[in-house]
Amino acid sequence: MLGNLPPESASFVGRGAELAQLASHLETYRLITLTGVGGVGKSRLALRAARAARAGRPDGVWWVELSPLRDPGLLSATVAHAFGLAEQPGRSPDENLCAWLSDKKLLLVLDTCEHLVEACRHLVAELLQSAPGLTVLVTSRQPLACHGERVSEVRPLPVDGPDSDALALFRERALAATAHAADAFADPVRRRTALEVCRRLDGIPLALELAGARMRLWSLEEMAERLEARFDVLADGHDPQVPRHRTLRTAIGWSHELCEPLERLLWARLSVFAGDFDLAAARAVCSGGPLPAARVERLLASLAAKSVLRRTVEGARERYRMLDTIREYGRQWLTELGEGALVATRHAHWFAALARQGDAGWLGPEQLDWYRRISTEHMELRTALEHLLGTDPHTALEMAGHLWFFWFGCGHLREGRGFLERALAGGPAEGPAHLQGLWALGLTAMLQGDLVTSLAIGEDCVRMAEGGEDPEPRLRAAYLTGVSALMPGDPERALALTGPGPRAARHGRPDGPGWLLCQLGSAYALCDLERYEEATAEARGLREACARLGDRWLRAYADYVLAVAALRLGHPGEAAQHVRSMLSGKRLLHDSFGIAIGLDLLAAAVAAQGDGELAARLLGTGHAWWRTVGQPQMGSPSLRATRDAGERQARESIGDEAYERAFHGGAQVLPQAG
Repeated sequence: MLGNLPPESASFVGRGAELAQLASHLETYRLITLTGVGGVGKSRLALRAARAARAGRPDGVWWVELSPLRDPGLLSATVAHAFGLAEQPGRSPDENLCAWLSDKKLLLVLDTCEHLVEACRHLVAELLQSAPGLTVLVTSRQPLACHGERVSEVRPLPVDGPDSDALALFRERALAATAHAADAFADPVRRRTALEVCRRLDGIPLALELAGARMRLWSLEEMAERLEARFDVLADGHDPQVPRHRTLRTAIGWSHELCEPLERLLWARLSVFAGDFDLAAARAVCSGGPLPAARVERLLASLAAKSVLRRTVEGARERYRMLDTIREYGRQWLTELGEGALVATRHAHWFAALARQGDAGWLGPEQLDWYRRISTEHMELRTALEHLLGTDPHTALEMAGHLWFFWFGCGHLREGRGFLERALAGGPAEGPAHLQGLWALGLTAMLQGDLVTSLAIGEDCVRMAEGGEDPEPRLRAAYLTGVSALMPGDPERALALTGPGPRAARHGRPDGPGWLLCQLGSAYALCDLERYEEATAEARGLREACARLGDRWLRAYADYVLAVAALRLGHPGEAAQHVRSMLSGKRLLHDSFGIAIGLDLLAAAVAAQGDGELAARLLGTGHAWWRTVGQPQMGSPSLRATRDAGERQARESIGDEAYERAFHGGAQVLPQAG
């Protein structure tokens, strides 16, 4: 099944009528918004309904969690990234999404939109107008107020009756906390007490879960008595909140009071995380003062047992997250403690250090791990950069520059360019951090197709780097300038900047990023100059260096150059071997553009070997991948020529009718976003 639906973190209780109604709405309306108070179960209901709706949507069901996103300007890019779409030069993310979705039949779920209502309203209206096969399901505490929106309020679980959904959820969560809770629900008299607890909590699922977690410490009667006392105290005040909001806040506040002092402190400090986090980050960010680092792991487990945190395990990785309503409560307490700025700064510096480590480890044996880790921490990196831009411009510039590989190599060009431009505007106007940030900005501009800007930045970097002692910035600047000249058609200048002689003159480490990038630029330039034997030598040397380092990213580009050169030299079998190796690396790093150009090249190679049917199938699959990237062949004449040569030879080999049949068969092998 196509899509990216997250796993359900706990069992699902009740909501049969709501699910049936929502299934009907998803067949009838194109925009459905689930509203309701925090903690009422909007996201859980949407996830269950989305999972059931997959069968009728050939292009999948896609989930975009917006809770950690704070910048509305990144909304479209966040949605595009969920689909695995690459950025398109000259196109806004909105235009890119509209074009890609125009012929799709799919369901898009936007989860937790209340803090981005205006941006979501604008984007959803555009998408629905452009894509007749699109259905959008939204969860939000308020409607989007879009034309044609069907608003459905998610109400608390029914409480009345011995078999009510609220009682079933309370019982299930209590049994998860302790097996002794079974006795409390077996006896009819005690079951009435349990029902009264559910009524007191208004059937709000999050409140019931928090109460169920307390059953490991209290009897049912103790819980009812303490809960009654808590509400009686509140009833004496003049709380203007809507009753259900007040009930949830009361339940969360009650759980907060019942935590140990160090648990409450950790709860408050953890609220600085925008999304999920691991133990190492929690220790680094939240320890200090009365909370030693050695206690954090036990306290995390305790908060998870109390349903304050959700714990997830993927392979060997264990992560935690807070529901939004619980995070909001913790953030208020963090402010009350006067620690908001301090903990936010700790958080920012932890992730700035992670960016620095990722930069150092990118071209190495742990590259795939770094790709996964930096991608997982994307929202936290955003949060950290935003904080540093306002409090520590120098560190912000260092961090944005260290993330060059993420912006440039992992498809986040527009976001990276935005952060780099802001960091350069507010940071130091000279020095290593400025030079690295400027170079990274040039890379993003180059891949966006803004070659005038990237060439100018490259030339500035060359001038600034020439006066320094470190050869690495000189090599990186030469690569940027050379490839910015190569792409619009000046391979001679590119070779003069990146070739073997110029590299040696700049010194530097032959296994350093700058040297290896120049070697790649040189290989591409030699191919464009039709000096294929020399291009092969450069690419083979680059591939061997990458193999020694354990790098896959640059090695895949070397394989691509080797494949192009072999095909032009009349060795299609060798070309196919190289391009299959290239595709293996690109798939590991979920590089849609690399996979698309690789499939086109592989099709040309197998067509040259006489297998027209396989070539047609590969071109069909490549076509499906190009639809995730955007403009086929990125408008490049050389890429288009490679693809057209493969199609021409395949048609000549098997005929037009067989070609079309095989092509359409290959196009059904739909890509899955990574």
